[in-house]
Amino acid sequence: MNQGFRILEHWLSPVVRTRSPNYDNRPDPADISLLVIHSISLPPGEFGGNYISSLFCNRLDCRGHSSFDSLRNLTVSSHLLIRRDGGTVQFVAFDKRAWHAGQSCFEGRQSCNDFAVGIELEGCDTVPYSEVQYHRLAEIISVLSNAYPKIHRERIVGHSDIAAGRKTDPGPMFDWPRLASRLRSISE
Repeated sequence: MNQGFRILEHWLSPVVRTRSPNYDNRPDPADISLLVIHSISLPPGEFGGNYISSLFCNRLDCRGHSSFDSLRNLTVSSHLLIRRDGGTVQFVAFDKRAWHAGQSCFEGRQSCNDFAVGIELEGCDTVPYSEVQYHRLAEIISVLSNAYPKIHRERIVGHSDIAAGRKTDPGPMFDWPRLASRLRSISE
């Protein structure tokens, strides 16, 4: 199941690339030191389709579902999306600032987008994540931590950890011990 991932010029390979326009330069491109795990499903609680990619690329037809009206004119992105089946899409190069964390704070430092990599898992607060998502996430974290050594296990957080009271993802269904176990098995 190992994909043989590697990072070439700040892009993960081999994965699908769907470039988002929603990024800008990091204040310090060498300061990639936090990994933020998110969850997303569009429509809420539903999986599959291209709605997430459309949202991150400013192509979401907000008439497609009643819940999309609140997303009108929203400009967001993430570095990566891991789908339920483990399929992975990269939207923004790792040395660029993706727009995923919003108002956020980690260890007293504001604006986590400045120094974080954002990984979206296709999921929600009420449905367990798939085994292949944990496996793929652990593989990717391993590759990221080798390429960007400031990212280590103590600097892997959920969106809810850096935007407490504002965000809940990756939610109560995310199994942090399972991810830790996967990471241990990869490093052994």
